[in-house]
Amino acid sequence: MKDTKSRQLTLVKKRSLEASVSIATETLEQLAFQHTVLCQTSLPYRNPGDAVRAWEREQGNVSLSIEAGKTMDRQTRQWIKVGLPYGPKARLILAHLNAEALRTGSPEIEVERSLTAFVRRLQDPTKRRKSGPSGPCIRAFKEQLARLSVAAIRMAMTANEHTVQINNQFVDMVELWLKKDENNRVRWSPTLHLNHRYFDSLQKHAVPLDERALAALSHSAMALDIYAWLAQRLHRVPREKPQFITWAAIKEQFGEGHSRMDNFRSKFRDAIFQVLACYPKAKVEADHKGLTLRHSPPPVSARVIVVEKPGGW
Repeated sequence: MKDTKSRQLTLVKKRSLEASVSIATETLEQLAFQHTVLCQTSLPYRNPGDAVRAWEREQGNVSLSIEAGKTMDRQTRQWIKVGLPYGPKARLILAHLNAEALRTGSPEIEVERSLTAFVRRLQDPTKRRKSGPSGPCIRAFKEQLARLSVAAIRMAMTANEHTVQINNQFVDMVELWLKKDENNRVRWSPTLHLNHRYFDSLQKHAVPLDERALAALSHSAMALDIYAWLAQRLHRVPREKPQFITWAAIKEQFGEGHSRMDNFRSKFRDAIFQVLACYPKAKVEADHKGLTLRHSPPPVSARVIVVEKPGGW
């Protein structure tokens, strides 16, 4: 068990180092995006269990509510309850779907090909492998995709005593097409349609992320959440007015499943060190009282946020 954990830790450190070097020396090739509400709140870190059908989070002026949905079983023709989306894979899939929709300027996404390519990039950001992602890995991503596809979402944002609430789903339609692959085998090829209200809100409130950082942090839901949070937060900190956040407030936002402060602080410090390796321009200081955030450039410069659309801009 210790040997397994040691190998996993070594792999995590290696991927963080590779991502740090790549981010510092190479040109950004792939963007991902997350909605600002999900940069400030979060999905569950772990599977809350099939009995848990709703999830709510509030942070500052934003609130998130997600309800688990149902899917039609093609064989039995029965509606089956599907659990809540959770963990790193749900976060990564959502960031990918957001990026695909913004890149094409359309809420319609061909999932099979784009998701496989995305998972391949996450597993091999340096493009050294010749083989693609394994079947079990793709199935694990597809399970979270199914959960996201049927979940109902409510997002609320308050500014200047004015609240806007969006009631919808991430996905409002899934089409399953029968197609033949290169070996003449028939398979289902899904196409997703992001909900138009969610897509419209995303176009106004998308936070750009570096896909290489997501790949390096893909083992940890907490690390992915910290990275997205800093990406939308640090560049908004006033230059002459650093912001201090107590450990109690940090635990309230990121401490799911941690009852003891000392255990949480240890986990959080490990995660944020990995995040800062992937976001080298972030100015964050930690002490025994909490975190100090200083104005920092976002991880993706405005100069490189060029969303490709058919026919250009």
